[in-house]
Amino acid sequence: MRLDDRDIKILSVLQTEGRITKTELAARVNLSPTPCWERLKKLEDAGVIEGYGAHVSHTLLGPLSVIFMEAEIDSHRAEDFARFEKALEDISEIVECWAVGGGIDYMIKFVCKDVDSYQKVVDGMLQSEIGLKRYYTYVVTKPVKNSPSPPLTAL
Repeated sequence: MRLDDRDIKILSVLQTEGRITKTELAARVNLSPTPCWERLKKLEDAGVIEGYGAHVSHTLLGPLSVIFMEAEIDSHRAEDFARFEKALEDISEIVECWAVGGGIDYMIKFVCKDVDSYQKVVDGMLQSEIGLKRYYTYVVTKPVKNSPSPPLTAL
């Protein structure tokens, strides 16, 4: 899909103000509401906008642990990567996962009640024989920066 300047402006506004009204969004991008709504719908239908959500404060919900894992799998055949990735879909504590190049295969972000809960999830991953060969754990001690992608107008 080819994006023009108006589409990029719509996306940039939505990145920081996801709850903006459609009327206000239209005014901000200098369109009347109907054409703005049509563009927004087109962006959603094309999958450019993947969804809308809230940033939830983990600290206000109670003690939660954010943990990153570097993971390496046993074998590097396409079906082994697919099996591992499919298994991660069912683990609710895994909130983000990236396939990466270099010395490891995946970087995985967990949000768990505590480190013990995280270890139970990892033990389950090891017992399920999804191909997890080696892993390294990094416990987050404090958040430093958590922001969405840079505004599209800056890219």
